[in-house]
Amino acid sequence: MRFLPQLAVLIFFFLGLRAAAGPGVGTLLAEAQAAETRFDSKSALVLLLQADAAQPNDPGILQKIARQYSDSTLDTTDLAEQKKLCALALTYAQRAHALAPKNAVNVLSLGICYAKIGFYADNKTKIANSRLVKDYAVEALALDPDYSYAHHVLGQWHHEVASIGPTTRFFVRLIYGGLPAASTAEGVQHLRRAVALDPQNPSHHAELGFALRSDGQTEAAQQAFTRALELPPREKHDLESQARVRAALKRS
Repeated sequence: MRFLPQLAVLIFFFLGLRAAAGPGVGTLLAEAQAAETRFDSKSALVLLLQADAAQPNDPGILQKIARQYSDSTLDTTDLAEQKKLCALALTYAQRAHALAPKNAVNVLSLGICYAKIGFYADNKTKIANSRLVKDYAVEALALDPDYSYAHHVLGQWHHEVASIGPTTRFFVRLIYGGLPAASTAEGVQHLRRAVALDPQNPSHHAELGFALRSDGQTEAAQQAFTRALELPPREKHDLESQARVRAALKRS
């Protein structure tokens, strides 16, 4: 029976190694989710990068990292830093998509990354990325017709592109070959669908308000804006959407 003390020593040794290895992936992801709920992108990123190191090439983890890098652009006003964060977001989104190309979330994540990169880029890049945004949103909806954020992105694309003035549109066509056809009415339709699918999402209501206003539906736009401000923010970009609504109402 002399092996029993030795066995006990081995058990405690391996338990010690397991404890020293740190929290498991499930714990890291749960803590990252809690940080995201607090809109703490910095902490969420640290935890998700640890999860990625512990479980490499997991498309779900990679997509979450991409999202946090994207959300981190809201934490700085430094243009160079914002561009760097957008580039990192795109890198992780591309990795997630390469591993799971038929996942609607991964597909739309690419579109969102290109949209944000275009926000900080020159006009040529903006136009090229705008086409990609639409293509990825359409592809995401083909994979999941009830994906509210895909309706949101496609609706926003339609009403923003349709709102480009004739002079700007002429030069875009002359210099860059133009943009795909866009319709404010179609933008409203997609955004109404996003609201119907996820009525507690303040960003859906906010963007619907902007589309309705572009379509000349002032009263309906006001109702959408009011609802956007009534709902509690659930995600970091909801804070940005609500800030845009307040700024628009202040100007009107």
